Amino acid sequence: MSDSTVTLAQTPNEASLAELLVEALNLEDVTASGISPTAPLFGYENGSLGLDSIDALEIALAIQRKYGVELRSADPGTRSAFASLRDLAEHVHGRLAQA
Repeated sequence: MSDSTVTLAQTPNEASLAELLVEALNLEDVTASGISPTAPLFGYENGSLGLDSIDALEIALAIQRKYGVELRSADPGTRSAFASLRDLAEHVHGRLAQA
């Protein structure tokens, strides 16, 4: 079996956030465990989820509801946090640790 796409193992925080993404965005053809922690969330690169700016707003709202963490566009770390599942999980859980 030769598959050019390698899915890295998710941490527990990444797995929880992946489930939130799938649920909040109603991703029908995506399983939470199938989201690679390092794949881009936006765009159309190989392995990307292909999300757009409307999805980002829905993700931010879902994160605020579940974790109480606000992701504001004025915050310089927010844009880079949306690069991948791993970056987003580190950002959200880092903010939780600061609270």
